[in-house]
Amino acid sequence: MRKSDLMRAELIGSYAEVLSAPCYEGIKGIVLDETKNTFVIGSAGTEKMIPKHGNEFAFTYEGSRFVIKGSEVLHRPEDRIKKVR
Repeated sequence: MRKSDLMRAELIGSYAEVLSAPCYEGIKGIVLDETKNTFVIGSAGTEKMIPKHGNEFAFTYEGSRFVIKGSEVLHRPEDRIKKVR
């Protein structure tokens, strides 16, 4: 699987970790929901809403780890398949 394949895939249900922003760094868990501008990550029994813009995420998907900038997937999930190359 390539990074571009992941960016077009359904990210809800995948494992994610926030890498970049100091106030969000270290948050990791399962992606519970996604909007155009945010990911909702289930972490330590709570739901954390993390903005995509300005953050970097590491996703574990089908046994591979990919690092993606939030600005690269700054689309509604249903539109991402058409816009991400």
